[in-house]
Amino acid sequence: MQSSSLVIELIQVRPRLAVWIAVLLQATLWLAVALLFYAGPPPNLAIVLAYGREYQLGTDLGPPLAFWLADIAFRAAGNHVFGVYLLAQLCSIVTFSALYHLARAIVGSQQAVLAVLLTMTVTAFYGPNFGPLVAARPLWALLLLHSWRLIGQNRRNVWLAWSIEAGLLLLTTSVAPGLLLLITCFALATAQGRRVLMSVDPLYALLVIIALTLPYLNWLIRADTVAVQPLPELSDLKALVTGWALQAGGLLSANGEILLLMVFNSRMFGRSPEDTPTIYRPPLERLARNFVYFFAIAPALGASLFWGLFGFDLVAGGLGVPLMMTGLAAIVASGNPIHLRRPRLLRTLWVGAIVAPGLLVIASTLLLPWTGGSAVAISLPAQPIARFFVDGFERRTDKQLRAVAGDAEIASLISLDRGRPHLFLDATPERTPWLTSQKFNETGGIVVWRAFDTIGRPPAPIAQRFPGLVPEIPRAFELWVNGRQPPLRIGWAIVRPKAQ
Repeated sequence: MQSSSLVIELIQVRPRLAVWIAVLLQATLWLAVALLFYAGPPPNLAIVLAYGREYQLGTDLGPPLAFWLADIAFRAAGNHVFGVYLLAQLCSIVTFSALYHLARAIVGSQQAVLAVLLTMTVTAFYGPNFGPLVAARPLWALLLLHSWRLIGQNRRNVWLAWSIEAGLLLLTTSVAPGLLLLITCFALATAQGRRVLMSVDPLYALLVIIALTLPYLNWLIRADTVAVQPLPELSDLKALVTGWALQAGGLLSANGEILLLMVFNSRMFGRSPEDTPTIYRPPLERLARNFVYFFAIAPALGASLFWGLFGFDLVAGGLGVPLMMTGLAAIVASGNPIHLRRPRLLRTLWVGAIVAPGLLVIASTLLLPWTGGSAVAISLPAQPIARFFVDGFERRTDKQLRAVAGDAEIASLISLDRGRPHLFLDATPERTPWLTSQKFNETGGIVVWRAFDTIGRPPAPIAQRFPGLVPEIPRAFELWVNGRQPPLRIGWAIVRPKAQ
């Protein structure tokens, strides 16, 4: 008599419960890593919060929704970055829940669990960092779900949800127009999609999208920030192809665990099908297969071409959107039924793929400082840094700190203090339009920089932008793990308010 493990039984009998257990365990793991080993926020998260604090309709970083959500989560947690970590994991939970419902509608409940488990191993979905491309993941997953219900299942009652998600996606990331264009292209390429578009419902959806995005569109027009990216020179064809190949290789390597699991589940490493647990699915229509393959290949191909040809760098959070459907595509390509030929090995590899990134973060935090390498951003003691400089300003001026400038990384950490001083990027003031040099000098503030001696003279660019600075004695801060590195020494100076 064939026996199967508890995990296989759970997938076959309670597939939704299996998904929730896996997703919640991954979210709990990353929350624990962040709370126990993050002395400061991940890179760029402090900048996201500094921008979100201003509630601008738009910035050079893109649409505003993700920044607003980050600030709301930060304030709801008592001005603690844990709220943003929790928000990032909530985005992951909603993403995988929507992906499960989409996969269930295409390949059935049991194989949908396998699709979610495979997608969870993609490196793009790791970490508690939050930003526009992380906030876009659940919206893109929901948009794909409702697009399939419109095109594949002809359910007209989801048009309102689809239009709201499309509008919110446009308010979240600047790549949203390209994603909506892909959905439109697929609909026009299929008979079912053209039939859906011929109804009056898309007009109402368009009105909802315009109503949601109108303030941001108005800001785009007034700010004159829409710039056409110049086309690359064909004479440098070799560099263009190399850039695209590197970006495509990055996308492929992010799917490394999916490829590894599929290889170890292949016939060359397995037993006969009669001795293995088997996962079945209902008959798969051609439209469903085309939908899965199109949205697994087209976003990744378009992203790699755009990022590679125009010289942009891929960011970890940005991989989640183009790689959303790779797990489901792997399940569809595996055929029916799917034989789990070595379930114990597959389970071990999957657990390793989920746990290894957290262990890597812990190891780099604890061991990298002992190798002489540079300190990781999460080792910077954000709270002591912010508290010292805010208290120092208030003691010397008897005023609340209103703004901080200088080194962008350190200044953004100080902007997370409970008083939430404004961040002023003095080197690129156009990026922080809520403050100007004149206003900064009137309200006063602190200018900070990295000091490499006990005198703490400001660097020449900062001294030029703030003439007459009188530096204070530099302050040294112990990193969370110093190792062989010297303490972090920060030079600073006070710009007193004009009234003083």
